[in-house]
Amino acid sequence: MEQQQAPRWWAVVAVMIGIFLLVTAEQLPIGLLSQVASSMGVTPGMAGLMVTVPGVVAAFSAPLLPVAVGRLDRRIMLTVLMAVMVAGSVFTAMAGSFALLLASRVLVGLSIGGFWAVAGSIAPRLVPEAQVPKAMTMIFGGVAAASVLGVPLGTLLGDFSNWRVAFGALGGFSLLTAVALWRWLPPLPPREPVRLRVLAQQFSNRGVRVAVLTTAFVVVGHFAAYTFISPILQEISGISQRHVGSLLLLYGAAGIVGNIAAGMFAGRHPYRAVLVIPSLLLIVVAVFPLLGVQPSSGVMLLMAWGAVFGSVSVSIQTWILRTAPNTEAATALMAFTFNMSIGLGAMVGGRIVDGTSLPIAMWAASGLFLMGMLLVLNTPSRIVGETSR
Repeated sequence: MEQQQAPRWWAVVAVMIGIFLLVTAEQLPIGLLSQVASSMGVTPGMAGLMVTVPGVVAAFSAPLLPVAVGRLDRRIMLTVLMAVMVAGSVFTAMAGSFALLLASRVLVGLSIGGFWAVAGSIAPRLVPEAQVPKAMTMIFGGVAAASVLGVPLGTLLGDFSNWRVAFGALGGFSLLTAVALWRWLPPLPPREPVRLRVLAQQFSNRGVRVAVLTTAFVVVGHFAAYTFISPILQEISGISQRHVGSLLLLYGAAGIVGNIAAGMFAGRHPYRAVLVIPSLLLIVVAVFPLLGVQPSSGVMLLMAWGAVFGSVSVSIQTWILRTAPNTEAATALMAFTFNMSIGLGAMVGGRIVDGTSLPIAMWAASGLFLMGMLLVLNTPSRIVGETSR
């Protein structure tokens, strides 16, 4: 570890905010889907490609971009990636056609994957060894915060103005963050070149394989349904579009509660913490088309949905820390899996929604949650240090 006079907590905060903004940008179209579809004259399923495109691009840029840039100083890399995010957000806000809109989302995807992959590896270079877990929790807390706060707040801004203003504001905050990264990060030359073979080696560990596959089932299932939460609330629960942004803010608050609860529970019981996620999502999403047909019941199920999904990041990360032979490589692998699953889930959900109906998409998502639950159930709890289930 490099010598340092004091912990660089402002640098940690800047990286956390960067991840928060990038993941918010990736998922923001979820809350604004109906607006974008109407404005661009496309179907909701087609508008869902705004989530698919950056998700797929981010999935591949996570492992490949660090390899491509070689020994480039990570301070420069993170700052440039945030500047690319500024450009992507501005182009999104100004796009005159849906094709240009999707092209701007490619820039967002490049930024997300490269930034996420590098961010997790620099915490030990910013704070003393004893404080690395706290720094890692802060940095990757930006992922959970984006899902539970960034998207709802962006949606609320879009509801009060329009979707272009929301993306423009995201670009403005990203510009400030790029300046903060350049100012607060120290020089960070890479210690050694990133190699792809280390990523592949992680799959030899059963704990990592189960974590990756469970993440894939849960995240694909979640985004196959949640990408269309705006039309779900409107068409199934009878809630007006003007209330969607406020409800997603409540969804975010529920997610924070779930994240805190999971953080306390997963440290002692990582196996059970991961098992409960697909199990509860299966129940909540499967019954939504049947029981969420009134505004009140729809809101209650939405809150439960938010609380459960808010626990995903901390629970899976705890599992990884208990099982991965190389936590940095496993984190890059999880970045690939998570982002690819977001894109795949939005694409699959869009095809189902356009071809059938919203309830069918939700039941298909429930099938993926079932597969994730069965995968964990068929995994010995001892691999994560639990002696009983």
